[in-house]
Amino acid sequence: MDAVNDDPTSGLVDPLRITVGDEFQGRFETVGQALAATLRLRLALFPDGDIRFGVGWGTTTVLDDEGTQDGPGWWAAREAIDWVKTAEKDSPTERVRTAYRNAEDDGPGAPEVNAALLCRDHLVGSLDERGRRILSGMLDGQSQAEIAASERVSPSAISQRVRRDGIALILRAHEELGRVR
Repeated sequence: MDAVNDDPTSGLVDPLRITVGDEFQGRFETVGQALAATLRLRLALFPDGDIRFGVGWGTTTVLDDEGTQDGPGWWAAREAIDWVKTAEKDSPTERVRTAYRNAEDDGPGAPEVNAALLCRDHLVGSLDERGRRILSGMLDGQSQAEIAASERVSPSAISQRVRRDGIALILRAHEELGRVR
């Protein structure tokens, strides 16, 4: 969370912070910036853990000095994460970790955003540890040659993995989702 909180390009309005138990909250300027953060946070936890995300659009109110939030946007995010918790128990959606809900009419459309998230999460969930490291390195701006050196394989091997494992597609989806207002 510190890496996202310290990144001046993350679009944070209110920093990410743990609220109750294993839950955390934060606010971003755009849905796309929130979705970008979910991918980075998920990759940062691999291979030790995985995490569910609920992203909501709507008005929120900060209730206290700890940053606890309430309001339609908060409840939309809660609905989204509850859906993910249920969906991951079903075989076709077992790799889903992120969902979006819209509590107000002026935000991005949930069907379009969720269609992309279903695909992104399935692809990310299908990657092995090396694939996740390659994806993470590429998100951090490393070249395939740099990643190959750190993985002690040839650049050709990394290039093949990027194509075969759908890493290039995940990166493209990440770029497109990042544009969501």
